[in-house]
Amino acid sequence: MLKTPAAPDSMRPAEPASLKSPRLSDLVVPIRCLGENHRTRIGNHLKALNAQDRYLRFGFSAKDEQIDRYVEGLDFERDEIFGIYNRQLKLIAMAHLAFSIDMRMNPSSEFGVSVLAPSRGRGFGARLFERAVMHARNRGVKTMFVHVLSENVAMLQIARNARATVERDGAESEAHLSLPPATLNTQLAEIVEEQMAQTNYQFKVQAKQFQDTFSRMQSFWRDMDHSASAE
Repeated sequence: MLKTPAAPDSMRPAEPASLKSPRLSDLVVPIRCLGENHRTRIGNHLKALNAQDRYLRFGFSAKDEQIDRYVEGLDFERDEIFGIYNRQLKLIAMAHLAFSIDMRMNPSSEFGVSVLAPSRGRGFGARLFERAVMHARNRGVKTMFVHVLSENVAMLQIARNARATVERDGAESEAHLSLPPATLNTQLAEIVEEQMAQTNYQFKVQAKQFQDTFSRMQSFWRDMDHSASAE
């Protein structure tokens, strides 16, 4: 059974940075919610991970067919998928926030994240975790879990920074983070952040369309020049 990836660990005093009400000045990375129409890009993103990254993400070296099954099984109605796109509309980072089947009896969620190698070191994983925490709080989640291989140091560090409690069981570790109730600030911040991310995405779509059209025009005129020179 495929595991929903991983993130990190620690203790738990005062409300950590990832649980503080977000400020608009902090929303520097456009993170948008992904729907059914992004399923193919999600698959392409996960397949772009190398064998080691897949091992850390899923708990085993998932093959393309297993990734396909995972992507096909994503429930966009129940869960939330977050993504970060670059200017070329390539999904460079994504997170899966899976909610319990019965939120009334068990208001919990599980977090998993992956970032393409060329885009690491920019804090995208931590930013996606913060975004997921905010959404989970607004959905009434009491506890967020992260299941990860104990060797997944980067993911564990994210959890530690959030002051999650981590329990290690040999090769695997589980972090759990108690979430405070949502506030008006977290609810408004999520609405604003999603709107900003959607606007940013549409801008990237238009910019790429213009770039592609311009490139085709340049190619056309080069062909014309070559034809004229050959005559």
